[in-house]
Parts: sequence; C-alpha cells; structure tokens
Amino acid sequence: MASYISNTKEQQKVMLSEMGNDSIQELFADIPEAVRLNRDLLLPPALSELELTTALRKLSQKNKNLDDYSCFLGAGAYDHFIPSAVGNLISRQEFYTAYTPYQPEISQGTLQAIFEFQSMICELTGMDIANASMYDGATALAEAVAMACSHTGKNEVLIANTVHPESRDVLKTYARYKGIVVKEIGYHNGSIDLDALAAACSDQTAAVIVQNPNFFGIIEDLGQAAERAHQHKALLIASVDPISLAILKSPGELGADIVVGDGQCLGNPISFGGPGLGFMATSKALMRKLPGRVVGQTTDVEGKRAFVLTLQTREQHIRRDKATSNICSNQALNALAATIYMTVLGKESLKEVATLCLNKAHYLHDQLIQSGKFAPVFSAPFFKEFAVSSAGDTEVLNDTLLADHIIGGYAVEQSYPELKNGWLLAVTEKRTRPEMDSLVEKAVNHCD
Repeated sequence: MASYISNTKEQQKVMLSEMGNDSIQELFADIPEAVRLNRDLLLPPALSELELTTALRKLSQKNKNLDDYSCFLGAGAYDHFIPSAVGNLISRQEFYTAYTPYQPEISQGTLQAIFEFQSMICELTGMDIANASMYDGATALAEAVAMACSHTGKNEVLIANTVHPESRDVLKTYARYKGIVVKEIGYHNGSIDLDALAAACSDQTAAVIVQNPNFFGIIEDLGQAAERAHQHKALLIASVDPISLAILKSPGELGADIVVGDGQCLGNPISFGGPGLGFMATSKALMRKLPGRVVGQTTDVEGKRAFVLTLQTREQHIRRDKATSNICSNQALNALAATIYMTVLGKESLKEVATLCLNKAHYLHDQLIQSGKFAPVFSAPFFKEFAVSSAGDTEVLNDTLLADHIIGGYAVEQSYPELKNGWLLAVTEKRTRPEMDSLVEKAVNHCD
C-alpha cells in the first residue's frame, strides 16, 4: 500500500503525537487482547509493479474471455459489440468519479446525460416518462410490480412462466415481504398461454407481466396480453430487450402501462454478470408512482437551458410513508454507457444491429435443424435467441465446444425440467458466418 498511502514514519509519528499516542497499537487499546489476531497476515511477500503486473496477467489468462472465444450464450447477458467511444467517454474524470447530482449548479453535465438517457428510453419504449435507471432488469421488474399494486390497490399479479427465471425469483422475494400474491401462467409453444391468462385474470389482479422477447427468445403477443389485463382494470408490465425495439412495435403502441428491462446490451460489457443497469418507463398517469429519480429540463434565471432533479419519490427526499421505493443508486455510469451507445449508433445503426441479430439467429437455427441432429423446441417466431433439442446431454456438448474456444448455449433443463436436453442459443451481430458454421460442424460431430 506504500504506493497509495504516502505517510512516512515521521508523518505517522507526528499524527500519533497529536492524538497523544506513542504507537499505532495504542489506537486499538479498546479491543480485548483475546480477540486480536496477534500475528502477521498470511500474505505473500510484496512484489514490484513489474512482478505484480506479470503475475496478475498470468492469472487472468486462466479465464475464458470473449476476445478469444466465440460466444453463443445469452439467457440474459449478451455479447454485443461496444464502440470504443463508450469506454473512452465514460472514463472521463467528471463522469467516472461523480457521485449523485444533488447540486444541479455543479452537475449539469451529469444531469443532462441522465435526461438524454430518459428521453431515449421513452423513444424506444413508446412511453411518456422514464426514470434515471434502476439496479438491473430483475429489480426493475419487481419495482414495477410494487408500483402497479400501489396504483391499483390490489395485491395479486400474474406473471408468464416465460419471464426470465431469475427475474421471477427476485419478484417472489420482493412479494414475500410486501404481501403480494404471485401466480405463474404457463406457456404454449413457447409463448404465454393466453387462454390460461384470460381464465386467471380477475378483479383482484393488479398486473400481468410478460417478457418480450421472452426467455426462449420468442416474440410474445403483448397486444393480446394487454387486452386481457385491461378487461379487469389491471396493468400490463412488459419486460423487454431494448435492442429488439429497433425493429419491433414499441410496448407503448401495444398497450403496455409499465415497461422495464435490462440495459446491459446497450454498451455495457458482460463483466462476469455485472454491474449493469435496469430501465423503467411508464405513462403520465403513473408518473407519481415511479421509483427513483427523474431529471427534467427547464431554464435558469438567464433563460438558458438547464437540468434539475424534477421528481424524487425515494424515502431519502420525502416522508418515508410517502416513498415509492428505497432505491438509492440509479447506476448512472452504466446508464451513461447506454446513452453513449445509443447516441453513437443512432436509429438506423441500432435497427441494423437488431436486424443482424435476427437474421444471424435464424441462419444458425436453420443450419442446426438441417443437420438432422437437432430439432426445434418451439415453432413460434423468435428474435436473437432460440431453443433446440438434441439426443445428447447439452452440458457435455458445451464442454466439448469449450475445448474448441466456443462458448455454447444455455442448458434450458436447468430452469425448465420438462425441456430435457433443450439448448438455448443466442446470436448477436458479433457472430460471423465462419463462427456459426464452426459451431454447427463441431456440434454435429459431437452428436455422431
């Protein structure tokens, strides 16, 4: 730590003298001798910077990384291309070290970045207002459910079984302590069973939750789900992939009342699962129930464009009993990365990314099916993920592919036991035809 804490022994002596102590050990006099360690920490000898850099680089090479491996694993985290501008700009000192924008007079840049993020999320989702971001997609969904229950005064929610399993688990954790009853609706051909949904909806239903594209990558009929929810004065909560919204109808157009999702795919690396960000958007009618913060645009005393925290319904700012949530962090740096990503790409390039994902996923799907070694699990339309099944164990197949520097798909059986040997593959714009052909060749050879 000598490189970072520059206090010399002489400086330490002066500080101890000011406190009336002769040694550092005297600072711990109140700690009973019986609970002290009384030995040196079991740490290796100190290394020079050169030695340490070499050692850490050697250690890092044990990791499987997305620079050396082609990745077909999705299931909630996706290997999209990130323009170099994203990393360069979020590393600027004023963004990288900033905390929260409580003082608008000194944080106009941060506030403007958040405002732009909110505006882009509203454009993508077709909603009126978005907050400054959430922890991740799963907690955004759970907060949306709490918001829906508060707005409707009901405590029952219906969630499609095709929503990400981890999101459903997070929701159940939230619901347990909020007195919310969660009921799951099964699927038919990979999509929510709309007849079962209609039968389950009642005047006690606060919200219906549908993911689109869903966990299987299938495109759900949000319009039909919204119609069934609204018949019972329930809200429709849509959890969406923001990339897909470049080519699909927006949830707002299809009748969604609250839209949430995970923004990792927008310029944020997978990073072993985090950190990422969640987003939430809604209609003006529900604005006062929106958790977190909202940045608004106004003019200052000189008539110049300015940005302020307009709406803050968290318990730190208003009476605890009036708070919508106790969410404290809005993942501003990750939201900034998403903002830069969307700005750099623009509407047309984002549409191109989505189209490439769609076309490449269907190419790989067709090649696997045509091989005769894999069969489609569902026949419904899909976006960038799809499920196939094979006669063999998918975990063994993934191990075989990993030896050839290919990260295979998700073993669906882990989350859906009924789909034995199901293999969920994700294809982003980064995957090349040679990479996809290589996966097919090696997967087919493994099955022979």
